[in-house]
Amino acid sequence: MTDLGFFTRLLDDAAAPQRYRHATEQIRHAEQLGYATAWVAQHHFHGAEGGLPSPLLLLAHVGALTSTIRLGTGVICLPMEDAVRTAEDASVLDALTGGRLEVGIATGGTPASFGAWGLDFADRHQLANDKLAVLRSAWRGEPINATDNVLYPAAFGLDRRLWQATLSAFGGDRAGRDGDGLMLSRTQPRPEDAPRASLADVQVPIVDAYRAALPVGRAPRVLASRTIFVADTTAEAYRWAESGLRAAVAASPRTFGSRVAADAPLADLLAVTDSFVGSPQQVAEALAADATLALATEVSAQVHSVDAPHAQVLRSLELLATEVAPALGWGEQGRTAA
Repeated sequence: MTDLGFFTRLLDDAAAPQRYRHATEQIRHAEQLGYATAWVAQHHFHGAEGGLPSPLLLLAHVGALTSTIRLGTGVICLPMEDAVRTAEDASVLDALTGGRLEVGIATGGTPASFGAWGLDFADRHQLANDKLAVLRSAWRGEPINATDNVLYPAAFGLDRRLWQATLSAFGGDRAGRDGDGLMLSRTQPRPEDAPRASLADVQVPIVDAYRAALPVGRAPRVLASRTIFVADTTAEAYRWAESGLRAAVAASPRTFGSRVAADAPLADLLAVTDSFVGSPQQVAEALAADATLALATEVSAQVHSVDAPHAQVLRSLELLATEVAPALGWGEQGRTAA
């Protein structure tokens, strides 16, 4: 059975305090609707890319206001973190929330941000590998950095709740060999020799590499993030998508510019940004055709780059949980319908 999750980059058209209040309300709403997990992204310095540099801090606040929904980082940019500090903060948060924390990590982040830590973006992979080893060791209760110190409070099973985000089969293989969960992006660049490839064309091989590399007996954990915005009518959904997707394409010429112009028809923008937008029936049919999702253990919905107002995000969460998910057999409603 596929779990239903919610993902936010906190990109509301508002100041930071309001962004955090909206994210909190959206996650609480998702819990009431039966969503299994809520994920928050981390971005440093550049508010137009993401509104949250400290995901564990926000999740501690949200954790005090929720009781069942699992809370995840999607993702912590590990090269720019202190591994021991992260291990401690995550362990405290997990204790406060009754073991509800999921930890997604990645090697990337905005290249320009690395200099603020005196780091070179080119070193990100080695930095991430070294820090992940410390993080994993600390959560397993092993001595930290060859000292007599061990983590307090102890982390009960956090090392089995790690997820690795990747855009490549190589990264899928690495996540599988490590026995971690696999996190797939809502969209990603296409190969130069296959610019018209579908999202499934590039992501199914990642999942295949991940599954092939998993240790014997380790159950796969595959999270597929998707841009999903559902409204009561197609016209309403398209009205919000029109401005949001055009702005996203115009702002990201490297990602989308070679594949579509910002003034292209909306149908082209939806295709190029890998967005699932429309009425409940329309969105359910489109999601059912995404071959990657048949391999996922969780589908995590975000409204970016539609970036509709807060009230419309809440309504989209409702429609996804109560109408789309049951049609696809996802989440609590899907289990009930089945």
